[in-house]
Amino acid sequence: MNDWHRKSPLDWETYVNKLVKVVAVEKHEYEGWVLTVDPVSATIVLATFPENEKGSISFVMGHAVQEVEILQEGDSDMKQRLARILAPEESQAYSPEELEERKNALKAWLETNHIPVGEQGELGRTLSVAGVLTIEPPYGPEQCSSTNEIILSRVQGLLQGYLDQQR
Repeated sequence: MNDWHRKSPLDWETYVNKLVKVVAVEKHEYEGWVLTVDPVSATIVLATFPENEKGSISFVMGHAVQEVEILQEGDSDMKQRLARILAPEESQAYSPEELEERKNALKAWLETNHIPVGEQGELGRTLSVAGVLTIEPPYGPEQCSSTNEIILSRVQGLLQGYLDQQR
């Protein structure tokens, strides 16, 4: 398998979510779960889960790869664990009901604090603050959007304070 960098992306995809041992130049060996393979450089992105740690990511540059051996197939639990590595810390799937609840609670809080807020979009999922800022689901500071940086910063700060109170 010395022709690692000559393989196609479809060939590399067969290694994703599998435990592998990679032999690189100068007989360096790396072991880990394949998160992905960069299609341009053939670099392998490996995830390892040392005991009592969240997990770590390492990169084996494509030009250095000499051999890749599959040690174990990943089960569905491992695939989910690998997918969570790259997901943002607070990224979680909300049900439509939870999103509606979050939207309504935030809207009520903004109104209580005399901040003009309305709903927009055909489904009414987007909150509009004073007509100059929008908040998309799941209604956190990162989902705020405005061309006015001062208003954006202030509303994001208020929203973060509100979310900190909710926890």
